[in-house]
Amino acid sequence: MYFKINRKKALTLMTGCLLSGVLMLGGCGQSLSGTVGIGGSSTVQPLAEKWAKAFETKNPDVKVTIQGGGSSVGVKGCAQGLFDIGAASREMKSSETDQWPKLVTIHVAADGVAVVINPASNSVTDMTLEEIRTIFAGGSSATWTVINREEGSGTREVFEKAVMSGTEIASNAEFLPSNGAMKQKVANTVNAIGYISLGYVDSSVKALSISDVVCNEANCLNKSYPISRYLNFITNGTPDGLSKQFIEFCLGVEGQKIVGEEGYVAIQ
Repeated sequence: MYFKINRKKALTLMTGCLLSGVLMLGGCGQSLSGTVGIGGSSTVQPLAEKWAKAFETKNPDVKVTIQGGGSSVGVKGCAQGLFDIGAASREMKSSETDQWPKLVTIHVAADGVAVVINPASNSVTDMTLEEIRTIFAGGSSATWTVINREEGSGTREVFEKAVMSGTEIASNAEFLPSNGAMKQKVANTVNAIGYISLGYVDSSVKALSISDVVCNEANCLNKSYPISRYLNFITNGTPDGLSKQFIEFCLGVEGQKIVGEEGYVAIQ
């Protein structure tokens, strides 16, 4: 059956249909729901917790779980499906990329590894890399109490690569499991020396400059500070779904603002 509709009525009908379509799309906005599991680096952990809280506030039906364990745990856990996103405060090793070639590294922030001492008992403010290397290779003594990180720590691996240059850290150093534990130990121990993420530095410890270069945001970005690095998320293949949405939030304006607020270095 054929109906003849005049031009004015046709335009009115088309306008109404378009408006209805827009209203339907607006009313059915893409509401996110589900869970994202993140695990690994203790350096990335407090930053990821802040990101998770902000992301959950914007998306009440989403739950982001965070746990530590170290960078190596983050890489392996992601590869084995224990985490949707692994957190690492170092780049992946060749042995890891060979074993798990589908893993993808995404830089989400930058950071410096600050060499820290007890502020109350020591007037030193600056050292060279060679002086730091000599102290850590010599180990704890009447002059220094050397604090080191545990195996699997990304912060330790970055420190060893930049500072130790193949020289072993003395076995009589005290080994601690996280940035927070090391900061507390240095803050409470006379003549202690250790190293922590820039994001953990506060007035309880003194961060040394290295050859007169201060560990701060600007010097980490321009790489003039010699112990600088990226903080990374690791995914098993190109991120998609809720993991992709979360990573995009972390790299967006709001997420990178949180990076700066937490004492790390924004990269966007």
